[in-house]
Amino acid sequence: MQLNIKSKKGQVFTLFAIAMIVLFFVSYEIYSIVQDRQAIRTRISTMDSFLGSLEKSMERELYITGFRTLFLAEDYIARTGNYVSDVNALFSEAFFSGIVYGNASEILIGARYNDLVNSTNEKAGKINVNVSFGNPEFFVSQEDPWNIVVNLRFNLTMRDKGKALAYWQKQEHIKAYVSIEGFEDPLYIVNTRAMVAYKINKTLYDGTYASGTSTANLTLHLQNHYFAESSDAPSFLKRMAGSLEADENGIESLVDLPLLSSQGIQVQQKSAVDHVYFSAGNPAYSSIAGMPSWFRLDSAHLAKYNVTQLAS
Repeated sequence: MQLNIKSKKGQVFTLFAIAMIVLFFVSYEIYSIVQDRQAIRTRISTMDSFLGSLEKSMERELYITGFRTLFLAEDYIARTGNYVSDVNALFSEAFFSGIVYGNASEILIGARYNDLVNSTNEKAGKINVNVSFGNPEFFVSQEDPWNIVVNLRFNLTMRDKGKALAYWQKQEHIKAYVSIEGFEDPLYIVNTRAMVAYKINKTLYDGTYASGTSTANLTLHLQNHYFAESSDAPSFLKRMAGSLEADENGIESLVDLPLLSSQGIQVQQKSAVDHVYFSAGNPAYSSIAGMPSWFRLDSAHLAKYNVTQLAS
């Protein structure tokens, strides 16, 4: 009987020992899983933060590319007297190869596609991440009258180098906005043989050009060569291509005929609105009360400039 009791106690102890061992392994497994999940969450957070900073960094780099390419495009127009035949092709070639119309440009060094990729990989290597780009597409557009938009679309793959804890695959669309203010209007460069420069500056008088019989603001707008938004005028990108077609992001200025004449440029009796003046057409125009005798506007622009009283 005593032996039986001892036997039962031994069995209980054995079962208890087995239970403790099982509990230990289960606890260890749970701890390991928790630790692994925490490591994965930490890694995902690190890589997600890196992706956010990468997108901002690429936006800054695209801005530099756009600004420098715009400078080179205007230099080409001024040197040759020709418009840019294909604006997107020029920007794309500059970005992918660092070449503008067959000439490699030093100012594009550091602003090309390979430079962007190398810079990205260098940053990614510091956190033990692999980044790759696929099917890159580069183009320019406009979403408002005062900026060009530099666009880069590509397929992004980002993966952890170590234990492969995290993996991203997505299509990116990075945009950078480059202000056109301060750049010269290509229409004036070509039509005045670069002798008259109209730098693009936004008018201070939009909607207040004239009040009653006073045209003081319109005079200042004209004298300062300001530009105004106008949906019947060409956008800056269209101006680069020599197109006078209306655009929802259009801008226009008023041509200073005495300034053209002072440079030996023959002037015409036409509306002073630039895309009208430099066009082949010549719509009916009128002299304006309170403005110089040489200044004329076509009837389509009288309301825009708040001019309702014509000189007799």
